Parts: sequence; structure tokens; C-alpha cells
Amino acid sequence: MKTLVIGTGGREHALALALSRDPQVSEVHAAPGNPGIGAIATLHDVDLMDGAAVAALAQEIGADLVVVGPEAPLVAGVADAVTDAGIAVFGPSKDAAQLEGSKAFSKAVMDAAGVPTARSFTCATPAEAAEALDTFGAPYVVKDDALAAGKGVVVTNDRAEALAHAEACGRVVIEEFLKGPEVSVFAVCDGATAYALQPAQDFKRIFDGGRGGNTGGMGSYSPLPWAPADLREIVIATVVQPTLDEMARRGTPFRGCLYVGLALTDAGPRVIEFNVRFGDPDIQPVLALLESGAGELLLAAAEGRLHEVEPPVFRDGASVTVVLASAGYPESSSKGDVISGVGNANLVSDVDVIHAGTAIVDASTPEEPTHRHLVTAGGRVLAVRALGYDIADARARAYAAADLISFPGMQRRSDIAAEPLGVIEGAAVLEG
Repeated sequence: MKTLVIGTGGREHALALALSRDPQVSEVHAAPGNPGIGAIATLHDVDLMDGAAVAALAQEIGADLVVVGPEAPLVAGVADAVTDAGIAVFGPSKDAAQLEGSKAFSKAVMDAAGVPTARSFTCATPAEAAEALDTFGAPYVVKDDALAAGKGVVVTNDRAEALAHAEACGRVVIEEFLKGPEVSVFAVCDGATAYALQPAQDFKRIFDGGRGGNTGGMGSYSPLPWAPADLREIVIATVVQPTLDEMARRGTPFRGCLYVGLALTDAGPRVIEFNVRFGDPDIQPVLALLESGAGELLLAAAEGRLHEVEPPVFRDGASVTVVLASAGYPESSSKGDVISGVGNANLVSDVDVIHAGTAIVDASTPEEPTHRHLVTAGGRVLAVRALGYDIADARARAYAAADLISFPGMQRRSDIAAEPLGVIEGAAVLEG
């Protein structure tokens, strides 16, 4: 099987690694990729938002499966272009990708499907937003209706801050606050059938203790020993299958990854949001623990025959991912800072250094004509992922490897997967 992974970040590096370790996968290609992906895959220069260019590349290399990583190309219809070229693609159509492209659309589908989620209002004016905020009260939850790279959500006790975010976004969804630890469940879907992967938890805030600004994710771990043992079955039965049935009823069957962000409330699991792709970094430890092959699983989903393959199998043990972010993140990000220690970190047993925001710069001199530097390219730069016997062991390995890496202004949290497990990320909001 020849595979082509579309994207440039940590999610795509983790997917490329999983595919490269599958005996059924003969070649892994990526476009545009990054320096880390380049070590295990053939890279191609393509505009990932250009569906025709992606489809042409897939045809040129004879890809059997295209995996579209990020949400923006999916919402733009890149998967449709690949499908039209007769190539299997793991990722939803443009219409089905509206489950992430529009929070209002997503809420409408959940409502029609009877999915347990937070009560909400879709607001297009400041007056509507103000009324919704007052209806629910603090803590206030305001979500940009459109794509916002994982950072379009504000959760705050400050009504003025909530209203300002609503006005800046224009069209927003305002929800009741769901109290409970957050969980990520990824469902591999073929339009009619779905398999849930092992749950994970990620850490969204920049600082320890769930404080500071919201980020794309500063770390994650799996499994979740404190979560209900049958959580995957519950999510498939109450969330994913009803959603697939509703999308099929609308004539927009959903194929690809349906990310279910959950709050485990006192009243049971409630959906916080849907995404239409694997999350980063929360998919990283899940893929590290995947024992069965990733290639056939994703290909079967893309071809609408998921029922023909066995459900995914996960190994014993645990995995922890620690993200290393650039200076200034998430408000801004530094670029061009020289990174050291990645090679040494990669040599630590059961550790992978996942590239998310890196680049190679030519630092050649007459004395060293082939000298090159690995540098930061902004945002979340690297993720250090480790396997262990249990969460504590994996965590110790991840941090030991992370200690070997440095670059100017590097930021990382020290409490990823630390005790107590299952805490409410963003708990500082509740203290206000």
C-alpha cells in the first residue's frame, strides 16, 4: 500500500510514523511535510489547500490512500478532489466537514441526532450574544462559529471578555459550561460504521495547573484509568452512530475521523465539540499504543468497508506526549531559533520526537559546505512522545528526553499526565 499524508504538523508526523511501522504499507509520502516527517517519508512540495494539485500528486506517485491531516483543506474540499480522481481518501467531503467548519451546523446535527451536548445559542449580533451570556451565566463559553485553529474558544468568568470575543468573531455559539474532566475520543468512520480508538486527555492551557491562554494543546496521554471502562462503547452508541445516521440521512455521509471532545459530567458524557480530523497532540499517544495496522484501518474506512476489518487493537502500557512551544506562544511565536538535542532525545528508549513547527536552514560556510540547522518555525515546535509500562513510567521517559532538547525561549508544562489524573483542565476558571 502506498500512502500520502497531507499536512505539515505533529499530527501528520505521528500518522506518518504509524503508517511507516505498518508492514502492509510499502511507501509513505507526505506533502508538504516537515523535517521530522522527511526522515521516514518522501516529501513533496504541494499547496495543501489546492485539491487539484493534491489529487495530481496522488495520481503521480500511485497512491492507494491519501490521508488529509488538517481541518482547513477538508473544509475547503480537498478530499472531494482526491475522490473525484478515483483515489481512496481518509477524510470527509467538504459538506461533511461542516461538522467542524461551522459550530452552528454541528450543533444542529447533534440536536437532530439526539446527541447529549451542552445547551447553546447561535448568535450573530452583540445583543444576541449578551442575552445568551445572561441566560447561562458564568463561566461563559463562547465559540467562534468558523475554523480558528483550535483557539477560537473563550471560557471565562469575565462577561466583558466573553462579549468582546463574541463581537470579534461575529457569528458565535454560546453554550452552557460543562463541568467535568475533558476526554478525547477519536472514531474512525466509513459513513455507516465506526470504530472508536482508545481515549486520551490533552492539556490545552499554556501554563501548569490549567492556567493561562488557550493553545492547540501542550501535552496528552493515554489510556485514562479514571474514565469509565466502557467509554468507547458509550460514545459509539450515544454520539457517533446517531451522528453518522443523521449525516447519511442528510445525504452527506461522513467518512474519516470524527473527533468527539467530551466532558465527563455528573450527568454522564456530554459532547463539547466535534472535529473532523485527528487532534494534535492527543492522537499522538493513541497512535503510539496502536498495535494493529493503521494502513488497512484507514483504507477500509475510506473505501466504505470498515466492517470487513477487525477493530483496532491497543497494546498494554501507556504513552505520554509533552509539547515544546516557541517563545511568546500562544499570543505570538518566535521563529528561526536554533534547536539542539533532538538527536539525543530520539535515542532515548521508546521515545519519538514529533516535529510540529520546525524548519531546516542552510548555515553552510566555505569550511562547512553542507552545514544545516534545525530551527523553530513558530507555535508548537516539537512533541516528545514516550511509551512506558504505565503512565508514570511513560511520563518519566518523556520528560527525561525533553530535558535533552533546548532552544531559546522554549516553553513546556511540567504537569502533563501528573497526579492527580483526570483533573478538570482550566480549573482556574472555576476558582474565579
